[in-house]
Amino acid sequence: MTDIYEQEEAQEILKIAFTRQIERGEISKMQLLEIAAELGISPEEFQSAEQEWLTQQGEAREQRAFAMYRQSRLRRSVARYGIVNTFLVMLDLLTSSPLNWSLYIALIWGLFIALNAWKTYQTDGEDYEKAFQRWRLKQQVGRSLKNLSNRWLKGLSNIS
Repeated sequence: MTDIYEQEEAQEILKIAFTRQIERGEISKMQLLEIAAELGISPEEFQSAEQEWLTQQGEAREQRAFAMYRQSRLRRSVARYGIVNTFLVMLDLLTSSPLNWSLYIALIWGLFIALNAWKTYQTDGEDYEKAFQRWRLKQQVGRSLKNLSNRWLKGLSNIS
């Protein structure tokens, strides 16, 4: 056994030890700062790493919300597809004996639904990133407008 470890080995050992300590209970920011100090990490470097982690967590939370939004939109599309095409098939069966025109509508619409499903669950690439950024911008604009209207309404209530 050697007394010198490669960087990756040291990280793995510390990760295991740290995970065991956390499993015993939560760890405070003060405890994290003490561990960082013992490892030679300055408070400024720790603060910077914490901010980066918080930013990553916020983005991950937004991406989960975006995925849920896309999936709910897909579920609504599938429900609409089922309802409308059931009605069209029934109408087609009542007006003529074999399925004629309703089958074509169901197949073409089904193709679009399948493409939409593929796009919904595709979470890599430029198209996903563009869609995510558009959704994020809409969310930010919506929050800004809501805050603005709340302030405006609060101002009106203070006047009266």
